[in-house]
Amino acid sequence: MDIKRVAIDAVNETIVMTVVHMDYKGQVAKRINEKMPLATIKGFRKGQAPKDLVEKHYGKAIKKEEVKKVVDLALERFIQSEGLQLLGTPLAKVNEDLDWDAEELVFEYEIGLVPDFTLDLEAKNNIIKYIVKADDKLIDGQVARIQKQFGKAIPQEVVAEGCDVTGTFSNEDKGISNKTVLSLDVFKDKKTAKKFIGKQVGDVVTVNTKGLFEDDHQLMDYLKVGHDEVHSLAVDVDFTIESINSTELAELNQELFDKLFGEGVVTSLEDLKSKIKEDAESQFAQQADQKLLGDVTEFLIDNTKFDLPAEFLKKWLQTVGEKKLSAEEAEVEYARSEKGLRFQLIEGKALAQSNIQITFEDLKSFTSNAIRQQMAQFGQTNPTDEEVQGIVARVLSNQDEVKRLSDQVVAAKLLEVFKEKANPTTKEVTYEEFIAASYGE
Repeated sequence: MDIKRVAIDAVNETIVMTVVHMDYKGQVAKRINEKMPLATIKGFRKGQAPKDLVEKHYGKAIKKEEVKKVVDLALERFIQSEGLQLLGTPLAKVNEDLDWDAEELVFEYEIGLVPDFTLDLEAKNNIIKYIVKADDKLIDGQVARIQKQFGKAIPQEVVAEGCDVTGTFSNEDKGISNKTVLSLDVFKDKKTAKKFIGKQVGDVVTVNTKGLFEDDHQLMDYLKVGHDEVHSLAVDVDFTIESINSTELAELNQELFDKLFGEGVVTSLEDLKSKIKEDAESQFAQQADQKLLGDVTEFLIDNTKFDLPAEFLKKWLQTVGEKKLSAEEAEVEYARSEKGLRFQLIEGKALAQSNIQITFEDLKSFTSNAIRQQMAQFGQTNPTDEEVQGIVARVLSNQDEVKRLSDQVVAAKLLEVFKEKANPTTKEVTYEEFIAASYGE
């Protein structure tokens, strides 16, 4: 068998395979012999037909099956021996005129290659690494929320200032239907809050989403609309009142502190504010890291230029999956996934350039830390190593979880590389400023 690569361009090639009689005749003969005792041909008892008739009747189908086996195995070995890095899998060129009786059978396969490109992690950029601080306004607001959350709810007949109103926002045309709890001071315009004053359970208050809250992104929390809609949404929504409560604020005492943080951890209002600041800034740091990772990712995708075998991949997309795609559907799918594919290649290059490898020990350690953090959130602050490792073992026995956690480990390692190599500018901001920077406002 002769196999060769024919280059089309840097990322597209054709593999041409020429199969001769010697490559498959032994296996075809063996299959014919195996078929003879089982062959059923008109005019002969089962297994009694002459060999030439069996060969004439079954030989072509057997030959096609055996040639396919030979070609598939040779193609796989050739790709391995050549060290080819492929995108997608080889696509056979259809030859409707193939003469199966010819001395030589020629098969061609289109392949798409992983592009060779240079990745400059230290390229000049305007990326910002945010240091998010919890200011007094945020801390005082959180203290007030704690007092309200652990305070005593007192049912009311009508809505008055300071009440919390439970109800459902709805707009059938926009598919909005979300139950929530409102404090009247959440609205941007005091006129909106006044619409609720004096209302009772069962009453409906209609408001418009445009400028409803100080920050449009609050629509995501209160109405469960998507981020893409928050800035343009300007529709009337009905709020059906289901319950009304005023709150007797909880006293800031040791009993409350112990309930929140464990015995003796916090002993004063000053300690409480310090703890709130510490916990908030820890969460903000995670959010800031995610933004940094996203910003570096976008920068690298936009500034790392390489060609992809786009037309090959569109054809390949039509052949994979349970539901075969039309050419038009494949075009749409390629456009949707191209950016992700580019970053996948960039990610691989970044890991290779930085000599980063993900080991099973990395995965176990990451999973163990994640489990301890989750347990701490539910009040289990000192689990034993045995307890944690037992949970780790169960989690890592699930392949979907292994994939999900492996992606997180890779992201964490890449983040450290990006922090070092990309050399972003550090900027200290409040949480409100960070949200504005994150969402383009």
